[in-house]
Amino acid sequence: MDFALFDWVGKDRNGEVALGQTRAQDANQVKLLLHRQGIAPSKIQEKAPTRIGAIKGKEVADFTRQLATLFKAGIPVIQAFGIAAQGHANPNMRELLDLIRSDVETGSPLSAAFGKFPKWFGELYCNIIYAGEVAGILDDLLDRLATHLEKTQALQSKMRSALLYPLSILIVALGVLAVMMVWVVPSFKAVFLSFGSDLPAATLGVISVSDFFIRHGLSTLAICCLATYAGVWFWRTHENFYTAVDELLLRLPMVGSLLQAALTARWTRTLSIMLQAGVPMAESLDCVGGACGNSVYALRTVKIKENVTSGMNLSEAMAQSLLFSPMVIQMCAVGEESGSLDHMLSKVADYFEMQVDHRVAGLSSLIEPLVIVVLGVLIGSVVIAMYLPIFSMGHLI
Repeated sequence: MDFALFDWVGKDRNGEVALGQTRAQDANQVKLLLHRQGIAPSKIQEKAPTRIGAIKGKEVADFTRQLATLFKAGIPVIQAFGIAAQGHANPNMRELLDLIRSDVETGSPLSAAFGKFPKWFGELYCNIIYAGEVAGILDDLLDRLATHLEKTQALQSKMRSALLYPLSILIVALGVLAVMMVWVVPSFKAVFLSFGSDLPAATLGVISVSDFFIRHGLSTLAICCLATYAGVWFWRTHENFYTAVDELLLRLPMVGSLLQAALTARWTRTLSIMLQAGVPMAESLDCVGGACGNSVYALRTVKIKENVTSGMNLSEAMAQSLLFSPMVIQMCAVGEESGSLDHMLSKVADYFEMQVDHRVAGLSSLIEPLVIVVLGVLIGSVVIAMYLPIFSMGHLI
């Protein structure tokens, strides 16, 4: 059921002017809610819908942790949302929490209120909240959900940190090369032409590249930007291409094994928390595939669900998917036999998160010197090529 946001002005029981906002189905429902609060409305106007700006995943994780803490302290839902919204630095997050609180005030279940904003609260989030509401253990499941989101954010941060340093160095180096080609090399070229002798092949090659940069640099940059935009658009809108890119990333040397470890950790962690919340296996697998963020894992999780639904054990279905190592499958099999599958999956996630830590550290220690060597060779080659004619000036005098 859709709700709209209404601005209203009225008078309270003491005859004083009161104003505010209420989320409801229509103006009549707003009037009814205000009368229950002892407010006589004089004006009710539907507010135009607003687009909520950027909200980071870390902010959602921090809010979930705060909400879990407030619930454990016995703070009522409406008051808890008010505290969380007032203490948040991001106005977009405050607006989002106010909208959710308005929904809850009008009688909407908390899981349904979160479900209206799938951009920030996905299927996994809403299913956990729903399970907590039904079982009466919302504070406990919120605590587990907050832990899950925090671990997911930490994992993503480690993956980004492994790529950030070499990428920043590469951008700086390309900028330096561009400056050399556009401004430095032409200055040397004018000096070399005054020598009146043949230039070394390396120097002629660098000058040719510089001339190309000067004549076609802007058009080349524009073509590269357009090609990048077109590639990203194609990647987002064509599922087959998206899947092919994800599969290629998983097969890359070094990076592929790191991605597989990270995705296995996220897959098992998500399934573990869903099972701990009491969500049935089939519904849990629906959430797990989408939560991975990789189309290959999502598609094969659908097949795993089909096999499990038809009566196959989870460990056997995982083995047929060819996504998981024998150790993961064996741990799941032990968990199924002992009735502690959720605990075993959590242990597997812990192990692979540790593996990601080690591999990120190893990859960073390998990439950093490699990047420095490659950039040193590139820039050094340009510098040497430009100084070769100067080194040979002795026999021209």
